[in-house]
Amino acid sequence: MTDKRVSMTGKITALTFFIIVFSFLISGLFIISNILNSEEERITEQAMLVAQTVGKLPELPTVLENDALTNQQKATKLKKTIRDVRTTNKADYIVVLTMDGVRLSHPKESLVGLRSQSNDIEDAFTEHYYSTTAKGDLGTVARAFVPVMNTMHEQVGVVLVGYKLPTFLDIVHNLRDEILVATCLSLLFGAWGAFLLSRSMKRDLLDYEPHEIAKLYIERSETFNAMHEGVIAIDNHFIVTIFNTKAKQILGVDEGDLIGQNIYDILPDSRLPEILDFNQPIYNKELLINQHTILSNRVPIEVEGETVGAIAIFQDRTEVKKLAEELTGVKEFVQALRIQNHEHKNKMHTVAGLMQLGNYRAALQYIQGAKKEQDQLQDFLHERIQNQNLAGLLLSKVNHGKELGILVEIDAQSSLDYLPKALDFHDFVVLLGNLIENSFDALQLAAHDDKKLFISIDQNDQVMTILVEDNGIGMSEEQIARIFDNGFTTKHSKNHGIGLYLIQDIIQKAQGTIDVESTPNAGTSIVVTFEM
Repeated sequence: MTDKRVSMTGKITALTFFIIVFSFLISGLFIISNILNSEEERITEQAMLVAQTVGKLPELPTVLENDALTNQQKATKLKKTIRDVRTTNKADYIVVLTMDGVRLSHPKESLVGLRSQSNDIEDAFTEHYYSTTAKGDLGTVARAFVPVMNTMHEQVGVVLVGYKLPTFLDIVHNLRDEILVATCLSLLFGAWGAFLLSRSMKRDLLDYEPHEIAKLYIERSETFNAMHEGVIAIDNHFIVTIFNTKAKQILGVDEGDLIGQNIYDILPDSRLPEILDFNQPIYNKELLINQHTILSNRVPIEVEGETVGAIAIFQDRTEVKKLAEELTGVKEFVQALRIQNHEHKNKMHTVAGLMQLGNYRAALQYIQGAKKEQDQLQDFLHERIQNQNLAGLLLSKVNHGKELGILVEIDAQSSLDYLPKALDFHDFVVLLGNLIENSFDALQLAAHDDKKLFISIDQNDQVMTILVEDNGIGMSEEQIARIFDNGFTTKHSKNHGIGLYLIQDIIQKAQGTIDVESTPNAGTSIVVTFEM
């Protein structure tokens, strides 16, 4: 791995070094271009200033308007003056023109006395001050044109001053020392920075090579996709970082690349972002997500003590829930048969005793009364409770209450057409069964004989309300505050303390509410509400 590490460090260093050099080169080009523009402006201004200076020389208009002199004589008179000005101001050339365009001075003696053929000179004979750039034997030259005026403010000639503009190579040559120092420092610090950057990147990548990281990423993705459990992970911004194939299958999510999407856009009810809010793991929690029942473990992801995301690992519990519902229905059916068998035996004993006493009319009335009472209860449950399993549960609880000497009354206005969307039959059996059994326990501990339990199930299109009310031993405020804690119980026997905890879990899953009112030695009233 050492050779690979050196290879990667060298690549990063070379790449960073190249980027720095390239950036320095581009920056240098821009800087030199700006210098060229600045030099052109400065030289053009200098040419104009020198041209104006020459144009204001007193002897210049005197010579130009002296018709007694030939052009050659005029040139001779101006030669020394123009040469001195050109030398003093380091101009490349100063040309004096008559109004006919004839040169009276020029660096090339052979051109003196000849007419100028320049294309940019016409405006100068109309009293215009201006500057141009032109290419010639000297290279690119900045030229300034100034009219020569006499004392009567009449134009008598033109002064043309030219300065050679520096080239790109001229600027580089003039700044060679500065460029050399800047380049050396840039390369030195660039190489040092590239080395530090590559070492930092290696440290951040845990000393892995890029191809090794790519291999690990592929292996990780394939490993998650091969798992039998669903796996979903998000970062601190709720962006999905893992969403394996099994999770898509369990939750019924469309196939496709979900990485990088917001978890709320995929599963608004995932309950995974709350792990980031509480920063606490939650294990073995049954959830209803996207109409699928799952058993989930949700854990925050921490890196060096800082929470950077959350991950959920879950299993499908839909089929298991269906099996549990069937088993629960069978259990309740067996319980109902046992209670009915026990009650039937008691009634048969009563009938047998009346017949042995010869009181046949009373025996017949007893049989008819028992049948009528049972038929009324069964007809009521069949008509008002559409789920037959729940009807059987209520029937068994009524009969079980009789065994315990408890009058179980079901509200005549009760009705149940269908369960809330977030609940299944198993949840409802656990919920209602535990509420009734807790009331039975409280009534059995009561000292009075008039023990009553009232049950009401009220449902409409918006809400469902379940009321279970007894006149048992009741609870204190301290007990009410703890009844939903796992393991807490007011009874002095084993295997208690989880009923109300399970109830609260079911209510939270369905986003319902529960209200408890209780008075010691007077009774307890519990109201559970669900949105439909």
